[in-house]
Amino acid sequence: MENARVLAEGLRFPEGPVAMDDGSVIVTELIGKKITRVGPDGTKSTVAETGGSPNGLAVGPDGALYCTNSGGFAFQEQGPFLIPVGPNGESQPEDYIGGRIQRIDIASGEVTDLYTECDGHPLKGPNDIVFDSTGGFWFTDLGKSRPRDMDKGGLYYARPDGSSIREVIFPLETPNGVGLSPDESVVYVAETNTGRLWALDLTGPGQAAGPQRLVAGVGGHQFFDSLGVDAEGNVCVATIINGGITIIKPTGEFSHVAPPMEMFDPIVTNICWGGADLKTAYITTSATQRLIACDWPTPGKRLAFTA
Repeated sequence: MENARVLAEGLRFPEGPVAMDDGSVIVTELIGKKITRVGPDGTKSTVAETGGSPNGLAVGPDGALYCTNSGGFAFQEQGPFLIPVGPNGESQPEDYIGGRIQRIDIASGEVTDLYTECDGHPLKGPNDIVFDSTGGFWFTDLGKSRPRDMDKGGLYYARPDGSSIREVIFPLETPNGVGLSPDESVVYVAETNTGRLWALDLTGPGQAAGPQRLVAGVGGHQFFDSLGVDAEGNVCVATIINGGITIIKPTGEFSHVAPPMEMFDPIVTNICWGGADLKTAYITTSATQRLIACDWPTPGKRLAFTA
């Protein structure tokens, strides 16, 4: 990662970075239970208090933010690291409020719950989100774990006005990152526990052409988190344990890049791109509670909506 630098510290497990048109970056704070704007000079300001554990974040067609809120997260501190798991391996805390999709007015900070269930089944741990150019959005529900059991997860498609939500794939094992190919003909889903990247070919907005297919599995003791897609169609998956970004080509070949050792973090959780040429990568290194930036060799995919 060339020219890597720390933009902000003290973020309570940051995720879901969104590069804004004014040069700031908005992130979620899972354990801080809020949405935070980081200015170009590193100053922090609160956009909204969401409750639960806000995770994925995206700008919708109306200029508002849409958040996948997983309802709360158990955590512990281990030395310098903030770890999103309880002492018995659980992710569901005692103050869990249930999963939900939220709309956030950036100017006022007003938070509205759009969806808390699908076809009568409650959302358990919504995780990542991406909009297509028609204004609909894909999101993953990773589920929650408890000391003796864990939920099955799924991939969903919904509209931002609260009118429609649909389960597209169920079950998946801990689905986390989600992103679209540059031409929106493929939606990608990364599974945390398996370290696998799946692809679902599409015939239209929210419409699958068939079952999902495996793109890549990295193997070994490493886990996938959220992801971004660059302008060349490479899927850049934040990777846990070895702490970096795994860059996966649509054909399945992959490579790995990591921050410099002085910025090492075992829980790298997400990536987005900003700047005039979309070649500045913003990466959440969550165990050390930082947002970092670096120069990226390829531009990011231009998102459907910005603000």
